[in-house]
Amino acid sequence: MMGHTHALSGAVAWLAVAPVIPDHQLLGVYAMSLSPAQIAAGAVVCAGAAMLPDADHQSGTIANMYGPITRLLTKIVATVSGGHRHATHSLLFAIGAGAGSWALTVYAPKAWLGVLFLLIGFGLHGIGLQFEKKAEFSMLLNAVLAAGGVFLMHNLDMHWAGYAVALGCLAHVAGDCLTPEGCPVFWPIQWRMGIPLVPRTDGNVEKWVVTPILTLGGIVLAIRTTLGDSLTHWLNKS
Repeated sequence: MMGHTHALSGAVAWLAVAPVIPDHQLLGVYAMSLSPAQIAAGAVVCAGAAMLPDADHQSGTIANMYGPITRLLTKIVATVSGGHRHATHSLLFAIGAGAGSWALTVYAPKAWLGVLFLLIGFGLHGIGLQFEKKAEFSMLLNAVLAAGGVFLMHNLDMHWAGYAVALGCLAHVAGDCLTPEGCPVFWPIQWRMGIPLVPRTDGNVEKWVVTPILTLGGIVLAIRTTLGDSLTHWLNKS
């Protein structure tokens, strides 16, 4: 799948799951109440996290985001993880990334802001915020907007971020499992899981079926979330 599809799938996945996160009957002590601002921030974080598994792709979207810096990052990740679509495309990676993100929000919030900067940048780059033949301008614009996003979120309670990061990674893996190559979902077991409904990355199925469905789903879920919060507020006032 292409970067824009992954980023969009992350945002949609978060908007779909967000109403469940405050459910104490389902999640018990792991349930968390979410404000409208936290739900919106979660969509941004989850979109960026849905790009994270491709940190192993040395010629992918992430690799080109900040030039030599991100190319070096993807080279290191690819070496450690075994190459593209290996360790980072698994349940274990998603759980680890989510747990690590939660730990940073609780025990090292300043370090989390650095991770948040990268995740916002990943999401922006994934949805296509870049200009051909203007790499330096694209990098600067991405960095400025990512920094602005961090500024807007820096006072927000983000202890829910582990859910958003894990979910974004899972959305990415699920998307890549729809392609012929599949993913080693249960890594370190090397068996690849795949249902090749999308024959080719950036092909007609992804462009004209997957992307429109995700876009429509995101709009519907965003409206549902907005109207649901407004209705709840109105009922409480009544």
